[in-house]
Amino acid sequence: MLTILSAILLGIVEGITEWLPVSSTAHMMLVHIFFPLYNHPEAAQQAAFYNVFEVVIQLGAILAVVLYFWNRIWPFGKSKRPLGEGILSYVKKDVFFLWVKIVIACIPAAVIGLLFDDQIDALFGKPFFIAMALIIVGIIFIVVERLIKDKEPTMVRVRDITFRTALYIGLFQVLAAVFPGTSRSGATIIGALLLGVSRSAAVEFTFELAIPVMAGASLLKLIKYGAAFSAFEVVILIIGMVTAFIVSMLVIRSLLKFIRTHSFIPFGIYRIVLGIVVLIFFGLQGSLWTVM
Repeated sequence: MLTILSAILLGIVEGITEWLPVSSTAHMMLVHIFFPLYNHPEAAQQAAFYNVFEVVIQLGAILAVVLYFWNRIWPFGKSKRPLGEGILSYVKKDVFFLWVKIVIACIPAAVIGLLFDDQIDALFGKPFFIAMALIIVGIIFIVVERLIKDKEPTMVRVRDITFRTALYIGLFQVLAAVFPGTSRSGATIIGALLLGVSRSAAVEFTFELAIPVMAGASLLKLIKYGAAFSAFEVVILIIGMVTAFIVSMLVIRSLLKFIRTHSFIPFGIYRIVLGIVVLIFFGLQGSLWTVM
């Protein structure tokens, strides 16, 4: 029963923090310390299962984005703006080019992740670096909001984002790939805001960009850790994934509504406070430099 409750709690945390710019890595790290998922007698087996669990609940979060934005990301069907004539008349031009932009934005982080994933985890997957990323990015959020306060965005809708802008947003995403705790959504939103994208378009593009990024990262980890589970472990994985899916649907809707009338400053303040909490907590335990 405790394992099931931990799976639900971790699914809730993933569903909330994966989409808010507050770092799911930091929150999952803290929650799992107090509510460990699976007390397997062999530490290596326990660690491996938790790594797979994180991957599976991410897939639940991704499915929520796919479902929520289905009409905006499915490129096939009749459209007032088709890509061309003949068979191309059944390809939606705006959606087709959206996916081109997404692919362009994914390239930098994909290259870094494929080449240096293990090295990055070994170097920066430690509470100290995660805490510093939380604090620094929190400060940047506040500064960026001050900078753009009186400026009108040049790209109001997602379709207004240019190919060059998409590439630059992808370069910002590299920060999240290299420094755990940065927050993938946080890095891409900051980049988009600085480049003149409106808050609503920045958030929507960030969500859509997450689909191939998180799916690819999840696939790589599943290949790395394997997929041989007991029946009970399968149940735990399903519970976590379904929970993350349901919570993600609620969070995506709420965040899109929130940013219509609010800035990201509250998230910046929250990140700074959380970073300080992480520093104090792990500092007192003497494990600031332990790979999590």
